[in-house]
Amino acid sequence: MNECQVIQRLSEANKMRLLRPSIEHIPAYVSALRKGWSPDNLRSEAAQEQIESIESDAASFVSNLDDPSAKAGPVTLPDGSKVPRLPSIRRWIWDGEFCGHIGLRWKPGTEELPPTCSGHIGYAVVPWRRGEGLASAALVAILPEAKAVGLKYVEITTSPDNPASVRVIEKAGGALIRTYVAEMALGGHETLEFKISLTA
Repeated sequence: MNECQVIQRLSEANKMRLLRPSIEHIPAYVSALRKGWSPDNLRSEAAQEQIESIESDAASFVSNLDDPSAKAGPVTLPDGSKVPRLPSIRRWIWDGEFCGHIGLRWKPGTEELPPTCSGHIGYAVVPWRRGEGLASAALVAILPEAKAVGLKYVEITTSPDNPASVRVIEKAGGALIRTYVAEMALGGHETLEFKISLTA
């Protein structure tokens, strides 16, 4: 089965679409934040910060989510420190409602990432829609965008204590390449790093 067939099968099973963030769908995003979902798996306070940012200037908030030129300013790490933003795009996982998000970040001209960046792709599904295959479908669906920005492979990290995330990555073709301890700025916890080739 080729990549297109995998995407089609996963998408049909879930009726899942990846949407570019928009003002049209911002109420559904805010609703998820207010229900307790956080877009940052390492910083639960990010939810309240984003609610405040949307209330202040929703148009700028939406615009900065899709940021291939890294214009939105520094990124706040779990320890509160700030690092330069990488070029990135964000897509909302949509299946009749807002179900979570998936993001891609990269450093132009190389697959290498700074030590304070935990992988090329990150995702978070709202708790009430987990276990439906949405993260797997979203991960497979965003891989062509990673290839389009010139990446030959992507690295994705997760915790050994998160078997559901491990399954998501493995379903998309991820192979475990190492176990390491993350930078203290990222929490200093044990981390699994997977690699998905985009050249096959």
